[in-house]
Amino acid sequence: MSFTVYFVRHGQTLLNKFRRMQGWCDSPLTEKGINDAISAGKHLQNLKFTNIYRSDMTRTARTCKYIIQASQHQLPQPKVLQNFREQGYGYFEGNDSGQTWFMVGAPYNCQSYRQLISKYSIKASRDLMKEADPFKVAENDQEFWQRINGGFEALRQNQQNGDQVLVVSHGTTIRSLVERFAPQINVIDESPENGSVTKMIIDENQVNVVYYNHYLDEQEY
Repeated sequence: MSFTVYFVRHGQTLLNKFRRMQGWCDSPLTEKGINDAISAGKHLQNLKFTNIYRSDMTRTARTCKYIIQASQHQLPQPKVLQNFREQGYGYFEGNDSGQTWFMVGAPYNCQSYRQLISKYSIKASRDLMKEADPFKVAENDQEFWQRINGGFEALRQNQQNGDQVLVVSHGTTIRSLVERFAPQINVIDESPENGSVTKMIIDENQVNVVYYNHYLDEQEY
């Protein structure tokens, strides 16, 4: 049994535009964000999804709406699957992104997120953020993957062989999935664009990444 999942990153939000940390906090789509969602809808318009899932954030709900509107098919209503929400940044939610990653990385001679994940890994960055969080509520790597693994288990329990599924999720979540299941893909230099599509094939035992971060008209979907 295997099925195909199209992970879409939500459209740009106000906090994305201002380069602020946005995990479990939320903000509205910008005009660009609406166009990101419309573009994703056009790229996926010929696919007939058996199920549609989204995180419990308003930004994924609005992105879903525009994708469904663009479809050539009658699609099911989205279901909320909280497991695929963004990484939780705890105390740092809403903070300036550059300043946050400087605070987290400076003790390890890293001045930016890219430096931190290049020298260590995305996995390690979660543990270091939790360590830097004075309230210790940011997700560490174990907490993050416990949640995400529950999402994959829910998908496997609810899908049938050959299903095509849409999951509207978040940038660091999608990037982390690709780092784990397709380590040959360079996620350090390429983060998923707002409205981008990442395709995976899932069976009982493994996750295969078919492509990552497609958002241009000439790319495969």
